[in-house]
Amino acid sequence: MSFELAACLVTLFALAGIGTPVGFSIIIASLIYLGFAGLDIALAGEKILQGLLRSFVLLAVPLFIVAANIMNAGTISERLLNFCVAAVGRFRGGLGHVNVVASLIFSGMSGSAVADAAGIGKITIEMMTKDGRYGRGYAAAITAASATIGPIIPPSIPMVLYALVSNQSIGSLFLAGIIPGLMMGAVLMVMNSYLAAKRGYALEEPVPLRELPRKTANAFPALLMPVILLYGIYGGVTTPTEAAAVAALYALLLAGLFYRALTFKSLYNIFVESARSSAAVGLVIGGALILNFVVVSENIPNIMSKALVGLDISPLLFLLLVNLLALLLGCILDATTIILVIVPLFIPTCRDLGIDLVHFGVLVVVNSMIGLITPPYGILLFVINAVTGIPLKEMIREIWPFLCVLVCALLVMIFAPDLVLWLPRLFGYKG
Repeated sequence: MSFELAACLVTLFALAGIGTPVGFSIIIASLIYLGFAGLDIALAGEKILQGLLRSFVLLAVPLFIVAANIMNAGTISERLLNFCVAAVGRFRGGLGHVNVVASLIFSGMSGSAVADAAGIGKITIEMMTKDGRYGRGYAAAITAASATIGPIIPPSIPMVLYALVSNQSIGSLFLAGIIPGLMMGAVLMVMNSYLAAKRGYALEEPVPLRELPRKTANAFPALLMPVILLYGIYGGVTTPTEAAAVAALYALLLAGLFYRALTFKSLYNIFVESARSSAAVGLVIGGALILNFVVVSENIPNIMSKALVGLDISPLLFLLLVNLLALLLGCILDATTIILVIVPLFIPTCRDLGIDLVHFGVLVVVNSMIGLITPPYGILLFVINAVTGIPLKEMIREIWPFLCVLVCALLVMIFAPDLVLWLPRLFGYKG
């Protein structure tokens, strides 16, 4: 390891360790490298501009953020919840099932785990804890666990970022996330049923079946969002970035004109909040673009690739080791940082070992999402604590069963790549 790279890494970890935002930490550390290497510091700005201007796909990120915030601000979330209560609320652990199904549906609109947890998750927690029907820790834990599905089922902001660093098709990645997302929802519902029966949670009063068509019709326009997205991409009507613009426009028309749930003041607040969130992601992306230049300059991907190939490691063992590393990193880093900074190091080795990069991308995103609920630093746990005031220790005590079943689902995805790739191949993916 060169002195310049060592100085870069020490600066990066030191700044991150004292609480400096990740984006700033990466940028400052990269500038330290450029300075010690005798390179023009202005090269940092050049690399950021080159990376952003050449990546039309990055425009999808702020557009999906806007769409998610509009969905949260309008009455769309409540309509979706009413539909979920009518559909699955009648079963044992009904409101837990409602929580999971609502996340499955809302994930087709937001593409963000944090948006899911802070938006529709807050409403479901209030429903579950009303009159003491469920413990606060249990309600918060299943909400955090179900929110991890958000970036798996399309649209998905982390998958857009992975497409940027791996040069893979966003449409194929979106399709590859559908079955894993449904698997995650299924295992969470099974665990919820088991715990509800074991603890004797009361049955909810079932919504009469005759009301189901009305509640479905009420939520139907919102349920069309993922269908419009995937049809636009795979029907050849739009590019993925254009599909993100369509999603934002559709959300705006739905909440503003159809449901009449937006005012000009609330729309202004939505745009301001979306700009802040987009800027936070943009800082990390900008830092990652400079850091990737540092990594390439030091020839790290080739060194790692040659070392691993020299060990004659099997593709399956490599996947297991990388997934274990991603799970551990997910406990302390956000998904954006993992995908933009860590994952590019392994992509050349994946190519050398014959690992499908769409399959690998789905595994990375699922790993990163599981990390969001892994104690003690799971970001989603802190988000729910911030919006509900439920103590972290109550959530951590209840999160372990859901964490275990999600890891089991991840292992199935690792050992059965054909399951993950079935839908993309059905639509013409050749991987």
